[in-house]
Order: sequence, then structure tokens, then C-alpha cells
Amino acid sequence: MSSVSARSAAPAGAGTGATPRAATRWSGWPARTLLGLAGLVAIVALWWLAIAAMAGASTLAAQFSPARALATLPSLVTDDRLFVHIATSLRRIAIGLAWAMAVGVPLGFLIGRVKSLDTALSPTLQFLRMISPLSWMPIAVMSLGVGDRAVYFLLAFAAVWPLMMNTAAGVAQIDRRWLQLGTSLAATRSEMLLHVYVPGIAAHVLTGVRLAIGILWIVLVPAEMLGVSSGLGYLVLDTRDRLAYSELTAVILVIGALGFMLDYAARLVYRRFGAAELGQDR
Repeated sequence: MSSVSARSAAPAGAGTGATPRAATRWSGWPARTLLGLAGLVAIVALWWLAIAAMAGASTLAAQFSPARALATLPSLVTDDRLFVHIATSLRRIAIGLAWAMAVGVPLGFLIGRVKSLDTALSPTLQFLRMISPLSWMPIAVMSLGVGDRAVYFLLAFAAVWPLMMNTAAGVAQIDRRWLQLGTSLAATRSEMLLHVYVPGIAAHVLTGVRLAIGILWIVLVPAEMLGVSSGLGYLVLDTRDRLAYSELTAVILVIGALGFMLDYAARLVYRRFGAAELGQDR
């Protein structure tokens, strides 16, 4: 009886121990949110003060104020079709990321799985990785022409490296005991891939996706200056050419807000799937 009572009491104790941690986690969420908002308000206040200080010497500086940027947002939505440009940029991000995953994940898997291939390709890949994607712009235009195809190439080239490297790291860090267990159970290659490798590298691939999204969003704006007629990068050039600097500032704010939301969405996906996979590995 005593042993049964001890066993039955153990889950209760574990549950009691988990409750304060959960409570602490959720109680800390409002504090972190308030601190983040306070930092954002402080940055906007510094921005407003800097523009106010410079506006006395230059009327041009006043066009970059936060108040004017926010005031021009409605005209961007109606006159400049802001949502059309946003949808176009997001579509290019999705296609570039898809191409990068189609190339980077299989290549990273092979590099992590075959050591001789890693040794043979590592110098070349490291050399290519250190070349700025934007330096390929003239070659992309000459080879693929002006338009979406050149943009897709630049985005995929920029995003393939974090995906490839994180996938290779994930394959290299898989517990060898799982591989030995699969071999001892006579698992086929497809079964090993689906039940050992894919769960083992999922967290690393999601980390690579998050890093790739950040790089893609940075490369997107200059890439959309390659003669395309839509997208946020095109809108930046258009507002600059029209000397609509308040609209230009508003577009920059929109780019920053969208980039933040994309990164936040990637973090949520990682916490939902990647962190769970790491927990199972432990």
C-alpha cells in the first residue's frame, strides 16, 4: 500500500511543481509586453524630438516626422494600393523561401549525412556563402532578365545558406543510438527518413527558416528595385522619385512592421513544433 501511495502521490507532486512555473511564465508575459511597448514609445519619442530639433533648420526634415508618416498611410492604401504591394512582396518571399528549402534542406541533409561530401563541398559553399546576394544583381538581370525571376533567384540565393547549414547541423547532432535502433529493427530507408531523421532535424530546419525569413526581408527591398512594377521595394523607389518623403517614411514603417510580424510568426511556429521536438529528444 505504501508503495502504491507513493506512486500515486508522485504525479500530484509533479503537477504541483509544474503549476508555479506555468504561473510564473504567464505572470511574466504582461511585464515583458509593457516593457516592449515602453521601449517602442521611447524610440518614437526620440524620433519625434530629433525631427523637431532639425525642422527649425530644414523644412525638409519635417516631412520625416512620425505624425506625417502616419497621416499619409490612408493615401498609401487608397492611391498607391499598399495592400497590393504587400501581397506581391509576400508572394515573392514565399516563392524564394520555397526554392531555398527545396535546395538547402536536401543539400544540408546530404552534407550532414556524408562526411566525404561535406569535406569536398565545404570550401566552395563557404566561399559562395560569403558573397553578398546583392552582388549577383547584374548577373541575375543579364541571365534571367528584369522582373520576378531575377528577384526569386536573389531571394533563394540569400535564404539557402541558413537552411542548408542548420539542416546539416541537425543531421550531425542526431543521437546515434536512434540510428542503431532503426538499423537493428531492419527499418527501410524511407522509414528511417520519416521516423528518425525528419523528427531529429525538424527543430534545426525551423531555426533555419526563421533566420532565412530575416535575411529574405532584408534582401527583398533592394531586389525589388530590379525593374519590377510592384512590391514594397518598388514603392520605396516610387515615393523617392516623387519626392514624397512622408510617404517614403510610412513605407519604411510598414516594412519594419511586416518584418516584425513575419519573425514573430516564425517564432510561434518554432515554439509550437521545434521546441516540442527538442523536448522529445531530451
